[in-house]
Amino acid sequence: MRRKGRGNADFRYNSRLQKLDHFPRILMFLRLVVAAALATLAVPALAACDAAAGAKKNFQCQGCHGIPGWKTAFPEVYQVPKLGGQKAPYIVAALKAYKSGERDHQTMRAIAADMSEKDMEDLAAYYAQTPPAKAAAK
Repeated sequence: MRRKGRGNADFRYNSRLQKLDHFPRILMFLRLVVAAALATLAVPALAACDAAAGAKKNFQCQGCHGIPGWKTAFPEVYQVPKLGGQKAPYIVAALKAYKSGERDHQTMRAIAADMSEKDMEDLAAYYAQTPPAKAAAK
């Protein structure tokens, strides 16, 4: 024989399960809202990079990075990397590392020391849109 009220307990339990069935949908909705908010915040950061301004600030860079096949002799002899076509976030991270001393190259540290974050972003935007340089003919 069934106890009185047991049917109501089953009903309450099932309604709780039904509420839990919506939980994955709620999580998906929250993920979408968070992703949209982050994307909205990222747009001004991308807009802050000005490739045209970077082209005007390029005077210190082009002396080494703009010459095909250029090798430097200080502090040691090595092929200077070409920056054209490089990813902008990488260039910004590298310049920040030179400025902070994480990367050790005396010339680059001296150049990056006077750069603001805006200067770094502008130069990175310029080089990211510039096509990669071809290797120098021998």
